Amino acid sequence: MWLWSLTASDRIRREGRELLARGTEELYLSAASSWEIGIKVALGKLTLPEPVASYVPKRMSAQAIRPLPITHGHALAVVGLPQYHNDPFDRLLIAQAQAEGMTILTADRAFRQYAVELIWCG
Repeated sequence: MWLWSLTASDRIRREGRELLARGTEELYLSAASSWEIGIKVALGKLTLPEPVASYVPKRMSAQAIRPLPITHGHALAVVGLPQYHNDPFDRLLIAQAQAEGMTILTADRAFRQYAVELIWCG
């Protein structure tokens, strides 16, 4: 979802684009997302215009996005989630949002099955 905001904003619904463009809300990117992006780059499933270690922080800074670290509490909260979603990165994002009282911008329909506030961007 975050990568779409950088390259294919037409894939994000109006509400999500406006929220990102306003710059008035506190926006966070989970370390889980950076981890997943790094894995996809290493596997050749994603190509970026520069090394992932500089690409992600530069774009976060440009969009005034704050980092959201992964804590042991976040990781352990994943265990208690129902198995509606099999992607471990997405499950961690859901656990983080629940633990921190955050809203998730998503286009993944499986997120709707969890008790988490969403802004639908798909």
